[in-house]
Amino acid sequence: MGDKSVQKKKYIVETARKVFMEKGFKTVTMKDIVEACDISRGGLYLYFESTSQIFTEVLKLESEETDDVFSGKIAEDATAVDILLLFLKEQKKEILRKKDTLTQAIYEFYFENNGKLPKKDNVLKTQFDSAVKVIEKLIETGVENGEFICEDCAGTARNIMYVLEGMKISAQTTGISSDAVDRELMFILRGIGAE
Repeated sequence: MGDKSVQKKKYIVETARKVFMEKGFKTVTMKDIVEACDISRGGLYLYFESTSQIFTEVLKLESEETDDVFSGKIAEDATAVDILLLFLKEQKKEILRKKDTLTQAIYEFYFENNGKLPKKDNVLKTQFDSAVKVIEKLIETGVENGEFICEDCAGTARNIMYVLEGMKISAQTTGISSDAVDRELMFILRGIGAE
């Protein structure tokens, strides 16, 4: 793919992301994306066959940007506690964010495509599993340094991610207050001996 084609594809993905943020996933059509990008239908189909294919690219872009933001905020001399606190702070922001979020679209996409996606294309599962591994290593490091107390680092990491995922769903469905998120995060930290 030439430079111009790469730029065009990136433009389509970035513009489509805004459409998905506004409308969710279920109701977005290729026509919506054509109109938002101000390109021809044929121009869009040169790069993508479906809204699912576009959304998968949006998820990949979102994942890369999230990783960049998080890693850019970690100080060189940061302790395991510092890094975990930063991670939880970023998660809290994401949980409480009302606008400019793909959360609804992500859940709609995965409910609609449950079992249909090849394992390698399940960006949400890949992100979840990667986060569990990172948190597990972080807790292990914290235990070795005497910052945390934990007998089952893998189980604790998995539990942390399930709690965070549950709060994201609650935020979108029943609503959740900042205080409620703080209580859950403090419960997590107390569970590993860090406050």
